[in-house]
Amino acid sequence: MFKIDIHTHIIPADIPDWRGAFGYGGFITLDHYKPCCATMVRDDGKRFRDIEANCWDPAVRIGEMDQTDVDVQVLSTVPVMFSYWAKAEDGLMVSRFLNDHLAEIVSEFPLRFVGLGTLPMQDTALSIKELERCKQIGLLGVQIGTNVNQRNLGDPSFFELFAACNEMEMAVFVHPWEMMGEADMQKYWLPWLPGMPAATAGGECFFFFFFGWAKRRIFFWGGGGGFGSPPGGGG
Repeated sequence: MFKIDIHTHIIPADIPDWRGAFGYGGFITLDHYKPCCATMVRDDGKRFRDIEANCWDPAVRIGEMDQTDVDVQVLSTVPVMFSYWAKAEDGLMVSRFLNDHLAEIVSEFPLRFVGLGTLPMQDTALSIKELERCKQIGLLGVQIGTNVNQRNLGDPSFFELFAACNEMEMAVFVHPWEMMGEADMQKYWLPWLPGMPAATAGGECFFFFFFGWAKRRIFFWGGGGGFGSPPGGGG
């Protein structure tokens, strides 16, 4: 059986000093505290997550894929890298950096990896511009969050972008992001366990009611999260 894992995140081994480049903070950096491990740290010093070499080294990842009989991985960035809150032009620069990294990996290992790009969703015109570039550099779609600075995916400001995805036949992977009530449920992995499925269901509802399903290559984190199985499939 040919096995494809569509939900796999990867980031570059070295991340620029965006705070220094843009003049304000909030961005993720990597602290490689030993050869096989790093800590994702916000540039204010707050720890986000510990990761291992398989999060940035495609050779390590391919070895693990072989061990688990995975033929192809669909790569996308870690959602905390979205940077939707940043100034639009700065968000575009971050997206281009991440997308170029993905394209390099896909180009080097075309039989093992497929790439989904990142867009500066805070600006639709820039997102369409980067969507076009993603297609040019060999990515097959994009990953987006379930909301953009509290704007849901049914906001009319996104219509033109989703139409462009449809026209260019670029897939859209909707990943939960900034879950509702996250600040009130920090213990016991609650932001991830009930929070992510709920956020995914919300994003899916807006796609379902505002855009329908015909001719759209859309898939949602966790098989549709808490939504269930709407017409046309939910995952």
